[in-house]
Amino acid sequence: MTVLIVGGSGFLGTELVRQASAAGHLTAATFATRPVSSPEATWYDLDLRDGDRVEEVVSSLAPCMVINASSGSADWAATAEGSVRLAMTAAKHNCRLVHVSSDAVFSGTRAHYDESCLPDPVTPYGAAKAAAETGIRLLAPDAAIARTSLIIGGIQSEHVRLVHDLATDSRAGSLFTDDIRCPVHVGDLAAALLELASTDARGIHHLAGPDAVSRHALGVLIAHRDGLDASRLPKGLRAATALPGALDVRLDSRATQAKLRTRLRGVREFL
Repeated sequence: MTVLIVGGSGFLGTELVRQASAAGHLTAATFATRPVSSPEATWYDLDLRDGDRVEEVVSSLAPCMVINASSGSADWAATAEGSVRLAMTAAKHNCRLVHVSSDAVFSGTRAHYDESCLPDPVTPYGAAKAAAETGIRLLAPDAAIARTSLIIGGIQSEHVRLVHDLATDSRAGSLFTDDIRCPVHVGDLAAALLELASTDARGIHHLAGPDAVSRHALGVLIAHRDGLDASRLPKGLRAATALPGALDVRLDSRATQAKLRTRLRGVREFL
């Protein structure tokens, strides 16, 4: 059984490739800009903005499962249009699709969000992710869409790198005490996505940890785990800045968690 990991060179994608290969799946993965030589997968260059290339890769592999773990950023053509294009192509070739979305689709006005909550993004990235969700639900209704939060692991995680840089004065900035999320461990998330892909679940699912913490509290936990001086981590208030984005977004993952064997640990446990 072939599993295709789109965005396989990224932080989450790398873990998906590792776990899929370890489970005995014939694993294919894509990269957008940086070639990868990992023997755990067969690698393909893929730009989701290139419809012909999307069709070529999917049709040639005929994978049973496609997991779209591409980051995309705020690039509308890649994150919104490209993700919908991939979903349509997967549906055309009868491939099971799991699309990874984000808590950035929410504004934070209500803090607690379960799977029934409608997107109300306040950033270009959130808007692109929300548009992808809408297009996929309309044009590939059998697909599963998995919203997640801050993805934590080792130094490869951007959030962990930031804490290390701030604690060693390698980067300026601060960690906000009023910016709340529900972090998830990359290993737990990858396992949950692969399990979700093996089911016939469709529609929206939340895959985040049960603990809601501020960016600063998260930084303190990372610092303690990694032997850094947490007192060196600068604090700040996001509300006092001009930075766009939601303040308090807590994904309620209990409904999805109840359907899965994979347990999504809270950040206070895995750190």
